[in-house]
Amino acid sequence: MRALQAVRLGRFQSAEQLLRQIQHTCPGEINSLHLLGATLLSQGKLAPALEVLERVVADAPLFAHARVDLARAYRQDGRLEAACAQLRRLVQERPFLEPAWLAYGEVLVDLGMTADARIAFEQARRLDPHRQRIEQATTALAGGDYRSSEEIFREVLKSDASHLAALAGLAAVAIRAGNVRDAERLLGHARSRCAHHPLVRRAWGHSLLAAERLTEAEAAFRDLLTFEPQNPLNWSALGSVYIKLLRQEQALAAYEEAARLDPSQASFRLAIGHVNKTLGRRAQCEKAYRECLRLDPKYTEAYWSLADLKNYFFSDEELASMQDLLASTGGTDPAQLHFAIARALEQRHRYAEAFDHYAEGNALRRRTAPFSIESFEEKSRRVAACYSRDFFRDRALAGHSDSAPIFILGLPRSGSTLVEQILASHSQVEGTMELHNILAMVRELDHLEADRDGYPERVRALSSDELTGLGRRYIEETRAVRSGKPRFIDKMPNNFSHVGLIHAILPNARIVDVRRHPMDACFSNFKQYFANGQSFSYDLEDLGRYYRCYLALMDHWDAVLPGKIMHLQYEQLIREPEDTIRRLLEHCGLQFEARTLSFHENRRAVRTASAEQVRQPLYASGVGYWRRFAKHLEPLRASLGACLERFAAWE
Repeated sequence: MRALQAVRLGRFQSAEQLLRQIQHTCPGEINSLHLLGATLLSQGKLAPALEVLERVVADAPLFAHARVDLARAYRQDGRLEAACAQLRRLVQERPFLEPAWLAYGEVLVDLGMTADARIAFEQARRLDPHRQRIEQATTALAGGDYRSSEEIFREVLKSDASHLAALAGLAAVAIRAGNVRDAERLLGHARSRCAHHPLVRRAWGHSLLAAERLTEAEAAFRDLLTFEPQNPLNWSALGSVYIKLLRQEQALAAYEEAARLDPSQASFRLAIGHVNKTLGRRAQCEKAYRECLRLDPKYTEAYWSLADLKNYFFSDEELASMQDLLASTGGTDPAQLHFAIARALEQRHRYAEAFDHYAEGNALRRRTAPFSIESFEEKSRRVAACYSRDFFRDRALAGHSDSAPIFILGLPRSGSTLVEQILASHSQVEGTMELHNILAMVRELDHLEADRDGYPERVRALSSDELTGLGRRYIEETRAVRSGKPRFIDKMPNNFSHVGLIHAILPNARIVDVRRHPMDACFSNFKQYFANGQSFSYDLEDLGRYYRCYLALMDHWDAVLPGKIMHLQYEQLIREPEDTIRRLLEHCGLQFEARTLSFHENRRAVRTASAEQVRQPLYASGVGYWRRFAKHLEPLRASLGACLERFAAWE
């Protein structure tokens, strides 16, 4: 039992020692001998594993599990026909043995017999003794109940530490929590047992996608499609990869194929709408969102997606439908419905009612995406303390020299997409939108500590060569989303916290901070339903304190890296566009081009919430818009405090 427990924990060397002790005391004891063979196989000790397992099967020819492991050893040894023959006989003799069907499916894939392999894997799924619990966990996962799904998956793994669906499901939970390394570890275990299983392959593709290993993710899903071309989930996953790779037309084709294979799935129509929005195809976008609602009238994300077009006007009938849905079931996500209804009421100048719905939607989001402003304030203080003048002086020769990146950062909804659109209209600049590479590095540094809070202090332990390596890694990782122009944009707003890391690894990168009057910027965030992240935006007091942290950090960067950052005021861009754009280009080391003044004519794909707005000429209607809700925003004003005085000129 101690040896078995060690195997379940992946401690194969310890298990081997215990099992050899048993064999020394009880030579030929069949159960421990079989487990010894399986343990040797798990360690890659193929020759002794074959010797032990062949002896077990010779002594106990009806020992089905030993025959499965012997077939696995034959497969590792390249003896595919022998493995296939062993398993074919076994599934005929023991048709209800799930591990035999799994191993059989693996060998059949190796032999190119994919149709038979699909049947074998499906038979294994049907025979899974944990099938009902796995289906419950999968339903909970799909519904966003990650805690319940995780509990069930872990419960299954206590009984079977190599259960493929439980490992893949737990990996999916880890990915949603941002723990990509945990997902890779879990899937490494699953792949060592059954790498060809479509569930494992699909989960591995998603882990690659989450890790921003995009070319590998594309290859993984392309490979999976040769095995399961009729599975719409594979096409949808490939569409997600193409979105990240900025290959929007291919993403659209993938999602349309998914919708063709499963016309009843509303989420595929929603994805089609999102891609058409990115491509600026407004009519097709609206049509897809409406088709989504036709398929599922309770699909609240489609209502919010219409609202998120910013200039879509809801009809009275649509407003009534949303209100009826909210009063009855609340749909798939009541928070999205509140945000959409608020937008419709705001369009009708019913500001008090609109604010009530914004407030309720934010309250609901806060429950599902909690945020600690105190933790963020403390983290910001630690960042400032870490990245001191001495830090940069001591690492003056560190970092990768590439000057291609232009980082645009600041608070979301402050005009960063507009500035990106202007720069991306320059012949030398590519707009690659929001890239998660810097955030991924920060997360990795965080996870180097047991409490997953190792950043920023862990940066101090990195050598100059390691910092240079991180810069080189960033350039290599982002190459997949670039087409070859000399310069490219990383427009991740949250990078304002990580200017120190950016400069340490890419000292020649240009940085632009886009800022907007705090009341307009914060209220615009409060009105926005963010699919992921930005959980600071769901409380007015938190928003004010977060904005003050942002300003304090920007002041710190100015002190320790003078001249590094250009602060571009959104309101000044509206009032003095040409002068501001010329200064922007000069800061980025670019010659002036007239096309940057007519940025709205650029038909490039835009993925953010401002996609529709940046395809219009500059307009001033958003300046001071918060005043329509002034009496409701006193908590925000109080939280912002004295920092408002810095923006008096932009009232």
